[in-house]
Amino acid sequence: MDAVALPAALAAFDCRNNRLALLGLMQDGFTEAVAAASQKYGAQRIGVFIGTSTSAILQTELAYRRLDPATGAFPPDFSYRTTHNTFSVADFTRQVLALAGPAVVVSSACSSSAKVFASAHRMMAAGLIDAAVVGGVDSLCLTTLYGFNSLGLISTQACRPFDVERDGISIGEAAAFALLEPVPDPLEPLNDDAVLLLGIGESSDAHHMSSPHPEGLGARLAMQEALATAGLDAAEIDYINLHGTATPSNDAAETRAVAALFGSATPCSSTKGATGHTLGAAGGLEAVICALALQHGLLPAGLNTQQLDPALPLNYLLHNREQAVRRVLSNSFGFGGTNCSLIFGRAG
Repeated sequence: MDAVALPAALAAFDCRNNRLALLGLMQDGFTEAVAAASQKYGAQRIGVFIGTSTSAILQTELAYRRLDPATGAFPPDFSYRTTHNTFSVADFTRQVLALAGPAVVVSSACSSSAKVFASAHRMMAAGLIDAAVVGGVDSLCLTTLYGFNSLGLISTQACRPFDVERDGISIGEAAAFALLEPVPDPLEPLNDDAVLLLGIGESSDAHHMSSPHPEGLGARLAMQEALATAGLDAAEIDYINLHGTATPSNDAAETRAVAALFGSATPCSSTKGATGHTLGAAGGLEAVICALALQHGLLPAGLNTQQLDPALPLNYLLHNREQAVRRVLSNSFGFGGTNCSLIFGRAG
């Protein structure tokens, strides 16, 4: 990532977070897909909705090390607006993609880049935009590392979601993006690999600043709403991508919420064993994983988990499973009880 160079015209945005964003935008022909959408709808009719937890706080941390010893002023090359400012990553993304529609950042802790799907969907439904770039970007910084460590939430090894000996999260960093467009009518012209956003559920239980509700009440409400908006029963979900942070309290609370709605039969796993917890980017990253699961007929196993906690009675996958997948649910729950569940399905 440190070798990524921003375009000269966007040099003012240079920071680790925006370099990570650019790296993500350049994958899998994404910029070309957005350019085609821009030709179709118009640049002013495509919104940008990005989730992030910390944006480029690292840039401010580095600037503090170079304060003027006489005045205490920040170094002249430090730009809060184009780096640390939470809006920076959306502004940067919009300019990279040459878009002119609304740009929004959601910063709701670890549900941030799941909730952008909801924000974009509402704006499309209101007729304010015709398409949207959604996603999440979060990069490492000392604020999160020391902050989570002070709460006793950092694992002593690679995290092990739902393991009997799980002891905390592994912090990761990621950038993930998706292009949302209206479903054509009729549906037939869609490629069989197209992924549909079927359901969205949001809730805020506000139980505690950093601990989930012990019974997962907010999580359950989010999943219920996602099922309701999708018009689906719980039995119609083929796989659940759990929030699964590998902290004792989070995995236990999520288990109670999932079991209350789905019982113990629906296959599920937390992919954070593979990616780490990418905080504000987690919802977007796991939406991409869910899309790949749908396209490839693959239910991903939860890596690192060796001995499932018998107190968490879910159908947790310890090995990859190949099977037809039609509908998946993805959970993202954040500090303060901000919850979001998304349901995706295959078009073909």
